Amino acid sequence: MSAPFDDVGAAAVCAFHDAGVADAAWSTAAPAHADGAWRWIESNHRCNTLLWDEEDLARRRDVPDTAIAGNKRAIDGYNQRRNDAIERIDEALLARLTAVAVQPDAWHNSETAGAMVDRLSILALKRYHMGLQTRRADATAEHVAACRDKLARLTLQRDDLARCYDILLARAAAGRAFWRVYRQFKMYNDPTLNPWLYGRDKQ
Repeated sequence: MSAPFDDVGAAAVCAFHDAGVADAAWSTAAPAHADGAWRWIESNHRCNTLLWDEEDLARRRDVPDTAIAGNKRAIDGYNQRRNDAIERIDEALLARLTAVAVQPDAWHNSETAGAMVDRLSILALKRYHMGLQTRRADATAEHVAACRDKLARLTLQRDDLARCYDILLARAAAGRAFWRVYRQFKMYNDPTLNPWLYGRDKQ
């Protein structure tokens, strides 16, 4: 890992993600990071963790529809904050490169580093919850075996993504790759853009 990104390499990010998903109290605890890239890496992972729980709850069929509506609104809020955090991650990482000259033939990565961190967070959650399935005493042997295979595939996916993330950071630090901050423009959350919120006649 090149100097500008020594503290945010894939190994550190994945270890942080894994520790968070393994601690049931982590998602509601006080933030550990006050500023910089890690503040937003933590915020992104917290939102993904809370999103996971709300998505599970939203699939219930033994509660009133009002309860599901509450879950859906919570999902909407967490998802907006999750995407905001991705943008802040990118801004914080790119701020470390202000002294780096981007080479004329530098690779333009279409996926941002922040988006890759977000995917690593989601893969940490998938691996953790799939791992729980492999330890279910009430499940069939076939279910456990299938989940073990899925866990292996998820682990490979994360390993591959972690390697690509580290390569992007190393090349960006050398001026041989770059990415841009892409705004998500979640139109459905904006009361000035969603016609159902700003009062346009419904057809």
